[in-house]
Amino acid sequence: MKLYGSTTSPYVRKARVLIKEKNLPCEFVVDDPWPDDSTMIARNPFSKVPALETSPGNYLFESVQVVLYLDHVNGKPLMPKDPEGYWQAQWWQAMGNGIIDAGIARILEIRRPEDKQMPEKIAREEKRIARAIDLAETTLHGWEFLIGNRFSLADLVMGVGLQYTDFRHPHDWRSSHPRLAKWFAGIASRKSFEETLPPGFVPPAE
Repeated sequence: MKLYGSTTSPYVRKARVLIKEKNLPCEFVVDDPWPDDSTMIARNPFSKVPALETSPGNYLFESVQVVLYLDHVNGKPLMPKDPEGYWQAQWWQAMGNGIIDAGIARILEIRRPEDKQMPEKIAREEKRIARAIDLAETTLHGWEFLIGNRFSLADLVMGVGLQYTDFRHPHDWRSSHPRLAKWFAGIASRKSFEETLPPGFVPPAE
């Protein structure tokens, strides 16, 4: 298998963390989807990352699909198998993916020429992130993992979402969300997270 994507994309990073966690035989190939002649177009008609080559010339794309495939490829999924745990994990993944989506929308707006930016859109995305963090704080019950007593896709996606917030929208969310901050400190210290940090990014001291 080969995973194509950028080193800063949180969508790609979800797959990279999962590959590390499961020790899957998958090569990571850096590719830029933005140029009009990007080679990503041959792997994904939308020219977005990630793209996963599952066999020569066969590709999966969209991060949710890629993560789902990688989670099941070796028959040892990180998703809980019981119905309650499964849907709890889906809920947390939706939360983490929503944080990522809002963070991406915010940074793309900020990167527009200053006279073309919409401050109200930037503020709206920041409020979405803040509301999600508030809800995560009140929903969180455990200290080590979000569901049960083992690392799951819930921890992975939420962890990537929060660390992308630290990367692209750095602000002190920890002091007002102590339970979430304590959980995240444990997740961010995992080898899979440390080995996939965006280049040049130094995480805030916990």
